[in-house]
Amino acid sequence: MFIFFTKIGLFFIFKLIVMNTSKITVILLFLVATVFGQQKITIENIYGGAFRAKGMDELQSLKNTDQYTVLNIDRASRSMQIDLYDFATLKKVSNLIDTKNHAALSEGIDSYTFDASEKKILIACNTNQIFRHSFTADYYLYDIASKSLTKLFDFQVQEPTFSPDGSKIAYAKENNLYVYDVASKKSVAITTDGKKNAVINGITDWVYEEEFAFVRAFDWSKDSKKVAYIRFDESQVPEFSMSMFHKDLYPTIETFKYPKAGEKNSEVSLHIYDVAAAATKKVDLGRYNDFYIARLQWTNDANVLSAQVLNRHQDNLDLLFVDGNTATAKVVLNEKDKAYVDVTDNLTFLKDNSFIWTSEKDGFNHIYLYDKTGKLKNQVTKGNWEVTSYYGFDEKTKTIFYQSTENGSINRDLYRISLDGKNKLRLSKKTGTSAATFSPNFQYFITTFSSNLVPTTYTLNESKTGKEIQVIENNQALADKLKSYNLPSKEFIVLKTAKGNELNAWILKPKDFDPSKKYPVFMYQYSGPGSQQVNNDWNNTDDYWFLSLTEQGYIVACVDGRGTGFKGADFKKVTQKELGKYEVEDQIDAAKVIGSYSYVDPSRIGIFGWSYGGFMASNCIFQGNDVFKMAIAVAPVTNWRFYDSVYTERYMQTPQENASGYDQNSPINHVDKLKGKFLLIHGSGDDNVHVQNSMQMMEALIQANKQFDSQIYPDKNHGIYGGATRIQLYNKMTNFIKENL
Repeated sequence: MFIFFTKIGLFFIFKLIVMNTSKITVILLFLVATVFGQQKITIENIYGGAFRAKGMDELQSLKNTDQYTVLNIDRASRSMQIDLYDFATLKKVSNLIDTKNHAALSEGIDSYTFDASEKKILIACNTNQIFRHSFTADYYLYDIASKSLTKLFDFQVQEPTFSPDGSKIAYAKENNLYVYDVASKKSVAITTDGKKNAVINGITDWVYEEEFAFVRAFDWSKDSKKVAYIRFDESQVPEFSMSMFHKDLYPTIETFKYPKAGEKNSEVSLHIYDVAAAATKKVDLGRYNDFYIARLQWTNDANVLSAQVLNRHQDNLDLLFVDGNTATAKVVLNEKDKAYVDVTDNLTFLKDNSFIWTSEKDGFNHIYLYDKTGKLKNQVTKGNWEVTSYYGFDEKTKTIFYQSTENGSINRDLYRISLDGKNKLRLSKKTGTSAATFSPNFQYFITTFSSNLVPTTYTLNESKTGKEIQVIENNQALADKLKSYNLPSKEFIVLKTAKGNELNAWILKPKDFDPSKKYPVFMYQYSGPGSQQVNNDWNNTDDYWFLSLTEQGYIVACVDGRGTGFKGADFKKVTQKELGKYEVEDQIDAAKVIGSYSYVDPSRIGIFGWSYGGFMASNCIFQGNDVFKMAIAVAPVTNWRFYDSVYTERYMQTPQENASGYDQNSPINHVDKLKGKFLLIHGSGDDNVHVQNSMQMMEALIQANKQFDSQIYPDKNHGIYGGATRIQLYNKMTNFIKENL
């Protein structure tokens, strides 16, 4: 802007010198206001990080002291620090480690974990990503007192984890599990049969990692004497191969095990390794056939292991307690559902081994208390709203802290409640999205708050009443910067379709919106089971792209149809066995409602989505061919037969059981209905939604003699990023919208 001002306005300002001062002031103010008002969002500054909010990276609450740590970056010295802060005062207590003092950490710190005593830190660097969550890295052991840094191995490992007593570290390397003794600096192999594309020990296979969202499939007992782990025999799982082109003369082939819907899964087994005896016992799970071990966790009883076991349909979940000595298992809790049962990450064992559990068995996700035998003691929370995060239990005051949708499904608030379900108190005071990190004694918490109107703000609060003590970061600089862009804000509405379905939605209108004009509408959605895109929080990166489209005269809208989350189990699970039926119906019906608005041109409505949203955008342009003028589908599933077993069968059962559900709602079977403009985009290195989906869709479109546009991104995965990729991608999509909507 400064360059613009000097080049264009220099001569004009020089002429003003001859004028009186008051006129100079008025004209200069007008000129500056005009210049500021002309600031436009560009794809380059969106995906170059120009609107990135400040945060508290790697924020971790310590367990032994009322303190927390943050990973800070000093750009001047190009160094990183793990800094220790006091919860009560927010003041920095000390610098635990600074990379500038350790040549080995010249590449920086990627992540870190403490041992139970919080006197030692495991530091990961030089991370190499494998799939969505998994990675290998170099690991260093740092002693805080002596300030000594030791590289653990001359090779990269996965998921190193301290034993509770801090004397040992369990880790995985090349599909086998090991225990490293900190004192002797020696490793002992727990398993030796690990082999790529055959057997994995202690680390999940591809489909578990993606769909059950965990990588570390091992856990230490509370007395540090045993390691429980899951073994995956994936030898019978079909292989998937994809070419990786790079810049080499010959492409390479990446081959991995990927169970598609209805195909063989890994055979899983549960094992307990005794460290002292160097002996392993296999847990007897003979009652199960074709099942998943979705979670494992040692209880507070050092001899009792818990595991969550699901049948293949995922409509029956057993919580097992396993005897660590005999390796025998018993069912302590069972949940069934006509659709599916969600695995919980909120299993919390109290001192007497009674436990806290979350479930949506009454129609909404709530907190329950069971005794150590699995007998229900109390349903702690109740109501037609969802518990969305469980933060912990204060043993001293018998208080549970949680996040929920009690203030509306698009909002998130913080609450405290007694274990007996009484004395509930809302701790957050503002309408929007609040999340929390609590101090170890639950006296304080750091709130992360944002809304559609307020950038991400971090504050220190006390836990008794939720009172705000101090602002840590309010991103005021970002808020001030955005003022010069004069951007519109989302309008949240409840959209009612002709069929009577009430759906959460937001609309972005151009800042100079004129209700007498007719505007084109660009609709965005994801629509997958349990998802949410209509939520009251601060802009994500794509929101800035949507805002840039409003600057070019488009209205942007988003509708969460049936099947999305946080409005109860019935709303979410209505799509069971028919993914793509009701969701597509709702997007088409919503587009018709929006098209009826006086300021909308109903002949110019487009739709966009990524992944499940790409599946939806494809279906909408085909099946809603008289409603949608154009569509962009990025990395779409085009036939549910192509997607993985765990996700697809959770909602659809197998193709062998539900052929019509698969075929009737897959867009690849509706290509002959295409009338509008269609852009199909995929990364050739997508290990999740394989490029096979788009290739077969292209062939179907070609054989139906349908014209369409497409773009393949070489070697790019499901996220399609790296270098200038995102900038090129979003410029391409923007141009397609401008040319066809």
